[in-house]
Parts: sequence; structure tokens; C-alpha cells
Amino acid sequence: MNKKFNRRNFIGTTAVAAAGFSIVPSHAVSGMGHIAPSDKLNIAGIGIGSKGAVNLKNMPGQNMVAMCDVDWSYADPVFKTYPKATKWKDYREMLEKQKDIDAVVIATPDHTHALPAAAAMQLGKHVYLQKPLTHSVWESRYLTKLAKETGVVTQMGNEGHSKDTVYEVAEVVHSGCLGEIREAHVWTNRPIWRQGMPKPLKEEKVPDTLDWDLFIGPAKMRAYNAEYHPWIWRGWWDFGTGALGDMGCHLLDVPNYALQLGAPIAFQASSSLVNTESAPVSAKVSYLFPARKNLPYCALPELELTWYDGGLMPARPFHLPVNAPMNPGGGFMFIGSKAILIAEAYGDKWKVYQNGEEIVPETKVTLERISDDPNGGGRHEMHFVNCCKNGGKPASCFEYAGPFNEMVVMGNLAVRMQSLQKTLLWDAENMKVTNIAPDETLRTTELFPFTSDVVTQSVESESKKMVKWNAQEMCAEWIKHTYRNGWSL
Repeated sequence: MNKKFNRRNFIGTTAVAAAGFSIVPSHAVSGMGHIAPSDKLNIAGIGIGSKGAVNLKNMPGQNMVAMCDVDWSYADPVFKTYPKATKWKDYREMLEKQKDIDAVVIATPDHTHALPAAAAMQLGKHVYLQKPLTHSVWESRYLTKLAKETGVVTQMGNEGHSKDTVYEVAEVVHSGCLGEIREAHVWTNRPIWRQGMPKPLKEEKVPDTLDWDLFIGPAKMRAYNAEYHPWIWRGWWDFGTGALGDMGCHLLDVPNYALQLGAPIAFQASSSLVNTESAPVSAKVSYLFPARKNLPYCALPELELTWYDGGLMPARPFHLPVNAPMNPGGGFMFIGSKAILIAEAYGDKWKVYQNGEEIVPETKVTLERISDDPNGGGRHEMHFVNCCKNGGKPASCFEYAGPFNEMVVMGNLAVRMQSLQKTLLWDAENMKVTNIAPDETLRTTELFPFTSDVVTQSVESESKKMVKWNAQEMCAEWIKHTYRNGWSL
């Protein structure tokens, strides 16, 4: 075989066919109960202790050649599941030294999503990256651009985007069954982890199995505490993106896809107490989207979309029947000029109401579905695997997921900037809020842990103070982070 047609060169390309070679695709051999050896993808897992383990399990029949995690105790069950895979702690070392990797599955904390994804893409490796795609707006834009430049196959891990109900709801909207939709609401009961917290009071010993420096990655160094790892990192600004980042890519997905939202032109937020360290207990974020290009049966006028978390809910339309479900756990609602649609995440259990009665809408358009793989596994994960092998774009490739994620994490920017008490005007092309003056001041609460078991007014007042920042500088920092020395894209 010519050297230029090595294994990585022909996986996911058409060069093989042009050269007269052929690979038997998995669907052609599924009836034999196995996958041909030449049709297996060599996969590396990065961040495997929790969601990463689920994604890997949902890619059956592939070669799991490498497993990378900063905490080998937390990752040990997964190491045992794939005993032939090489074990690593630093993804940079793994990507440099192990040459047989075709694709990576990344499920690290949010703040370390972009760096391993970019490194893998630059080496020509396909990337399955958990939601939220990135920690910041700029990182989403960067990965979107890099995916286009490198041509690798990409997929964001909002697994429900491959469900039939996503496309069913979009068909209802695109058929004009709801009329013009100018108002949408999305809600979740998350967080189910602690938020609104002060920085831990004491430093704890780093477990022997954990490389704390690698966990911190591009963030500012801080002392280890069990409050950060392995799970509650979601609530801390430096590591996670709170309830909006956790659930936004699930619950906002159908509104984004069906309503073809694109970038907002303005946004604003209100919430429970905002502090310097962690996301608030509850929040409400409103986005304003301009009119989009009309579809054949459906106009797409200017739209206001509102997000609620921490148990907050939208007001229930008065003319809805009393039995119309609005699941407090999470869901969304489109209010159209003709009818209202209510559903749970990814369009589950969707229902349409008109004049106070449930109706069955007649659709005029049909959208292509994502099929189950005959070899089993997760529909979303195996769609990625098969696109890597046979070409094509996964349902939530970075071309779709990158701009979508910009909108999601932009909501956290609104939450952190709310002391300005203004609607933030957004220049999407330049990733900039345009109506903050150079001398405007941002005020955020800095919390200190109580040192007394008895909470009095004096103790409570001494447990917090206001921190003042230059608003323009902090806005720019939260859009595009300054990384710690030694870490860069």
C-alpha cells in the first residue's frame, strides 16, 4: 500500500474508493454478527470517569486504544473495562506519543473542553466533545473555525439531538402549524448540585491518584478541595458553566434547531445573588433574536426566548387547559399566533394546544431522521462513528454546535454582568458587547464562609463584600479567557 494511504488517511474519506481500495462498512456485515477488523475506529477517551465512560460504552465494536484521565482512582473502573488500552494522565503526552488514534471522545470538566479538542483536530483526529461544547464564547468560535479548516468529523455530546422528536417538533414549526412564533420559554429544575457558594475555607490534601495541576489546566491555580472534584466543579465559574451550561445544550436544542435562531442581538439576565466564585442558585436569561429568513410555510419573525433555572418557571398561559403539562423538571414552550407547543427536553412528549384544546397538527414537511445503528450502541455516538468511517456530517457537528453553544454560554455572561442593569447589545461578528462604556463599573459579591454556627446579622454582614471591576475588561475576559501560563490554543 502506498504510504500516503495509511489507515488514518482513508478513514472517513473518499480517497480509498478513488484508489481502487474498499472497506466493508459496518452495516454490510451486521448480519454476520460482527464488525470487520478494517472497519473499526481507534478511539481514545479523555476524561473517562463519568459521562465519558457512557459515551465509550455507546460506541460498541470499536478499538478502544487509549484512556486518559487526571484521576486514576476515579477512572479505574473504566481502565478495567478496556484493559488493552494504554493509560495516560496528560492528553498532550498521549496525543504526541500514541500514533494509532483515529478519534477522541472528550468528557472533561467544561473549562478543559476546548484545548484537547483543538489539539486533536490539529492532528487530524475526529472529535466527539461533550456538551457544553466550550467554557467561553470565543472557544466555541475557535473550534467551529478549526473544524472547517481541518475537515475532521465532529460531534457535540448533546445526545438527544439524534432523537426523532427533535425533528417531529421542527416539522410542526416549519409547517406553520403554530403560526408566527415571537415568544419561547425554556426551563429546568437544575442545579441539583450546590451553587451560590463561597470559596472553600480550608485547603485539603490532594489525593495521590489525582494530578491537580492537570485538573486545573488553563484556569487560575487554587488549592485542592473535594468541593471541586469529581462532580461539583459544575457550579464553580472557573471550571463549569452552571445549570445553563449543563442543561442548555439539551433544553435549548429544539428551540435553536426548529426556530433556526442563529445569534441574538441582545440579552439580559436576573438571578439570585451573584458571587465571584460560583453560579447563582437560580437565574432567568432573556435573548432577543432578529427576524430570520422565512421558510416556505412558516415566517420566522423577531423572537424573545427566555431561560429559567433553579426551579423558576414561565407564567402559564391563561387559555391553556388545566391538564396541559408543564413538567417542572424541564421543558420548553413555543407561543405562536395560531397555537402553543409544549414539550420536554429534545421534544419528548410534545403537545399542541389551540383555543384551549389539544390538537393533532397536520404537517407539510418531512425532515430526515438519524437511524439506530444495526450493531447497537447510542444513536448519537454511532452516528459520529459511522460518519468518521464513511463520510458525512453528524447531526450536532461543530458547524451546528459551535454557534449554538455561543448562545448558551452567552447567557452566563448576562448573569455575571447584570449589576450594570441594562440590556446588553451583542455584535456577533466581533464577539463584543457594544454598549459598555470604558469607565463603567461592575459590582459582584465576594462571599466568605461563616466561621460561626450561630448566624447573626453581624456575622452575615461580615461574610460578604462587594468587589468592583472594570465592566468592559471583565466582559472581554469572560468572552475570551486568559489562560494560565503553559496552556494555550
